[in-house]
Amino acid sequence: MRRTETTRRGALAAAGAAAAALLTGGCARDAAPRGREGSAADAAAAAVRAEAGLRKRSARARATLLAHYDAVIAAHPSAAGRLEPLRDAVARQADALRGEGAAVRAAAPPAVAAERGAALKALAAEERRGADAHTAALLDAPPELARLLASVAAAGAAHVYLLTRGSDG
Repeated sequence: MRRTETTRRGALAAAGAAAAALLTGGCARDAAPRGREGSAADAAAAAVRAEAGLRKRSARARATLLAHYDAVIAAHPSAAGRLEPLRDAVARQADALRGEGAAVRAAAPPAVAAERGAALKALAAEERRGADAHTAALLDAPPELARLLASVAAAGAAHVYLLTRGSDG
């Protein structure tokens, strides 16, 4: 004999069927109401411009960080073995963020401290600011760019660790 009361499985199946009906019904309508096709195109163009601006700002920040790495390596050649792999990663990140866009100019690198430890600490602070900025930018980024920004932010956090707590080698 079959049960006549509502079961969890039945309730979930009914809710799923109702949700599917709502979603497929919404897809059958036009994406933009009549007379608003231009506004949809304007919104798409604005999204493309916003993404390009975000990419440019992010690439410029990485290029500035790259210049800072170069300045620290020039001022403290004994740190080159430790810093060059991190510098190379930052260069690849800047290229990936720039994409097919034009080259970006970096700001002038800051003055480098005469003491190696202080110079590495300043470099780590700039990496931390960059990682925080890329993490904050995730909210406004489209999915593909958000994945790239998340990767860059994670790499920046790893660089901070290597610069502050990593081996002195």
